[in-house]
Amino acid sequence: MTAVRALESAIRLRSFTRAAEELHVTPAAVSQQVRQLEELLGISLFRRGRELQPSDAALAALPLLSEGFERLYEGIGRLRGADAGRPLVVSCPPVFAARWLVPRLDDFQARHPEIELRLSPTRRAVDFRIEDVDAAVRFGAGPFAGLHAERLMPESIVPVASPALAAGLRTPHDLLRVTLLQDDQQELELGMPDWETWLASLGVDVDGPLRTRYVGDLNLSIQAAVSGIGVALSWRSLVSDELKAGRLVHLFDGAVPTDHVYHFVAPPARLQRPEVEAFRDWLLAQAER
Repeated sequence: MTAVRALESAIRLRSFTRAAEELHVTPAAVSQQVRQLEELLGISLFRRGRELQPSDAALAALPLLSEGFERLYEGIGRLRGADAGRPLVVSCPPVFAARWLVPRLDDFQARHPEIELRLSPTRRAVDFRIEDVDAAVRFGAGPFAGLHAERLMPESIVPVASPALAAGLRTPHDLLRVTLLQDDQQELELGMPDWETWLASLGVDVDGPLRTRYVGDLNLSIQAAVSGIGVALSWRSLVSDELKAGRLVHLFDGAVPTDHVYHFVAPPARLQRPEVEAFRDWLLAQAER
């Protein structure tokens, strides 16, 4: 069964490497499992060369293999509980939970008092096959292999500051004389530029060291901006409430669109659970607002 799962993933993704990432094993392990199946069946399942190409037989078998695993996961889900009465567990990034989701949860609980919702804040992508998680909010450009995914809202990167600090900032060049808040390396890896890169995109020449203050994460960076400590770069969705309430000001109308956005994701079989469907519908409606 492990080898068949590796085969289905490798055919679908057209790559041993991407299949290994999805299954949390090494590419060598996926390759070995596929070779074992080829020896057992007495046929070649891939044409190996500069690019990995599934054979015609492998491509013909893929829809049935994928459907088989989906049915298997659905059957296991029914064995697990007849999910009635089980809490709805949703994984999401901590900064999204703190700044966007939690302030809106009273509305969800008012609409669905019968659902016990539990948040599981984490930066990592949970493995739905082995973890007790029903759905998740994930940040990225996608695709999310093997998962149903829906984009929540458009996203852009915006500079923000407290109203008092913003009053003295007329042009991007004024940022060279104030404290610039920078979050950690993980946000940079997700597409958030550093200040030097962002200023250069606006035509500002940085000919000396910036007054950069590094903070632990994006949530702390936003909070520091609200407190007037400096100027922060943020995903717009995470400061929408602060901008609306006037606790932060969007500077210079500067915004950089990005393909990295928040998505609702869940295994297709989990969408059949009424609690998951209710949360999905509510989340998409909140995002649209």
